[in-house]
Amino acid sequence: MEYLLVKFAESRSVIVDEITEGVTNIMLELEAGSHVVTIEGPSDFTPECFDFILRNTSESSPRVICFEKS
Repeated sequence: MEYLLVKFAESRSVIVDEITEGVTNIMLELEAGSHVVTIEGPSDFTPECFDFILRNTSESSPRVICFEKS
């Protein structure tokens, strides 16, 4: 398992590879590999999505991505 933390100013659903996997600001467990991540709600954030490879993470050192309110 790999670990991802998606940060945003509000609580919103996190969409990973077109599937809702959790909410912002709470650690997610995902399979290693290539993923595309975005968040639900109004389009008031940047960037639109993140495309990245998830690997070599742990609960104490997750991959952190941040969406900014625009």
